[in-house]
Amino acid sequence: MTRPAHQQRGAALLTAMLTVALVATLASAALWQQWRQVEIEIAERGRSQTAWMMTGALDWTRLILREDAISAQGAAADHLGEPWALAVQESKLSTFLSQDQQWREGDAEVFLSGQVTDAQSRMNVMNLVENGQVSAPALARFAALFERLGLPLGELQTLAQQLQASLQASRANPSSASSPNPGPAALMPQQTAQLVWLGLSPGTVAALQAHITVLPEATPVNLNTASAEVLSAVLPGLDLASARQAVTQRQRGHWASLNAAQEALGASGRLLDDKQHSVQSRYFEVQGRMRIDNVVQQETALVRRYGGQVRMLWRVRSPQLRLDAPLQ
Repeated sequence: MTRPAHQQRGAALLTAMLTVALVATLASAALWQQWRQVEIEIAERGRSQTAWMMTGALDWTRLILREDAISAQGAAADHLGEPWALAVQESKLSTFLSQDQQWREGDAEVFLSGQVTDAQSRMNVMNLVENGQVSAPALARFAALFERLGLPLGELQTLAQQLQASLQASRANPSSASSPNPGPAALMPQQTAQLVWLGLSPGTVAALQAHITVLPEATPVNLNTASAEVLSAVLPGLDLASARQAVTQRQRGHWASLNAAQEALGASGRLLDDKQHSVQSRYFEVQGRMRIDNVVQQETALVRRYGGQVRMLWRVRSPQLRLDAPLQ
């Protein structure tokens, strides 16, 4: 039985419409896949370029620290008036590229900023444990800092106990290829934000961020770069007001030696100890910020300077941030 002509025309029209819809769907899917691949390639290229430029900026920072050590022959004090302590404000790198005729109209705008801070300007958490035991003098200094910042002392006790246990576990179960039956490695923090692993609350860590640090070994506090809160905590008898006066005095001229600091600090300076106080530093923290158009990448690295060598200990990249609109 043959269908009427109008039914055949309707079926053909429906088939044609379905075919057109299917072709349009496949074409849009292919176009979306191509766009996605292009976006992924652009993102990967941007991350690669940012990583290379950040590496170059870090090498430049290491060179500055190395030249500072070589010029002083390791004898001079480290203070906030030196070149390494000057923050690099956001600078437009494409301006320098255009001088070499490498930058073209329409290329991404690249901005770099960063700063080097003295890691020994802060109190080192690793000082809390000495010879496998919690150090009572170090605990008292940290307690003074907690009191000045209005933080709970119970968290300090937990921090000291957890740190002691982690160090003991790390020594008892070294995770190394040479060990026939390596045990699990202890959870040891490398950054201040990771101290929540050892019992500090996020609010306490945020309040302590500018005053404490985590370094691979016990270190003295550099009196030339320490804040007033740190100075008053590491020097018994020095209240916060006197510490702020000392910081103001220090801005007019750094302390070239512990003897000079002792004279400037008066009665509190008599308690200076070369194991706990210094005017030199070995550890520095480098913070870099790269902005390409409206995408921001930040990195933080810890370096150790020993003689004329500057070695990077760790390097952490923060998640990329995307600004609402490009800055000009």
